[in-house]
Amino acid sequence: MHVLVTGGAGYIGSHTAVTLIERGHRVTIADNFDNSSPVVVDRIERITGTRPTIAAVDLLNKEALTNVFAADTPDAVIHFAGLKAVGESVAQPLRYYATNIGTTLNLVDVMREHNVHRLVFSSSATVYGDEQQPPYSEDGGHLNATNPYGQTKVMIERILADLAHAEPDWSIGILRYFNPVGAHESGLIGEDPHGIPNNLTPYILQVAVGRLNELGIFGNDYPTADGTGERDYIHVVDLAEGHVAALEKLATTTGAHAWNLGTGTPTSVLDVVAAFEKAIGKPIPYSIKPRRAGDLPQSWADTTRAEQELGWKATRDITAMARDGWRWQSENPDGYAGA
Repeated sequence: MHVLVTGGAGYIGSHTAVTLIERGHRVTIADNFDNSSPVVVDRIERITGTRPTIAAVDLLNKEALTNVFAADTPDAVIHFAGLKAVGESVAQPLRYYATNIGTTLNLVDVMREHNVHRLVFSSSATVYGDEQQPPYSEDGGHLNATNPYGQTKVMIERILADLAHAEPDWSIGILRYFNPVGAHESGLIGEDPHGIPNNLTPYILQVAVGRLNELGIFGNDYPTADGTGERDYIHVVDLAEGHVAALEKLATTTGAHAWNLGTGTPTSVLDVVAAFEKAIGKPIPYSIKPRRAGDLPQSWADTTRAEQELGWKATRDITAMARDGWRWQSENPDGYAGA
């Protein structure tokens, strides 16, 4: 298939582009490089031997997006493009609603105009909010995220479900994934957050290479085994393989379908730190800080549906995530800016 990957130069998008190419698909990346680097495209080519086509467009520019489809219409789309920082979304809610929902509406409109009806959407476990007890299941009840970023995902999921109900030609996969970690085993592509990282593992890695002084652990008095929060961490390559499995599943079904992508196993913050310390070969300095508002004690996935319907299962453990993450960061201490 010819697959258009929006946000394909980003962390998860780039790993998915690699997996698609390795599975024999042709890839076009649509990205405005606002939170990513064009260097990623060179790295994808080095890994796969194939250079994806690049469309440097902002999905808020519908005319530019239409031109991409008119020039080379894809068979399917995987949609990653959007803003993703939870804290920033609290401070700038209108920007998040306008960007994440606006880009998606433009995309599905242009897809309709060009008779493209197969879409994989990058959603998030944040859609579960605090209204379910883990493990979270896809049909476990009402979705209600606790921040504007998560609410954009909830709203887009509803939009896509309504679209698929109204127009039965659509095949839509909604992937709710948990905490992506690690990097491609080559060390050529990985997570490269701009500014201070929002997530645990890139923060650990930046402490390890000396870009940050110490890790802050928010809360050690949760009702968990060691008092720190427990999350479902998934290797980014397993996640990428889940996107390709969903894309292939959509060839045989219509409607909108949601699947969790996680390991189904919770891991505590201190256990993650220990795994990275082992991979790095030295201790990570940290200090305990007060709990952050909105943080849940535990969050992990029920992965039964993805395993049964997609034939997909995460196979890489936290040791592999730490090893591959450290290889990326140690070989690229300044991220893509040092390339």
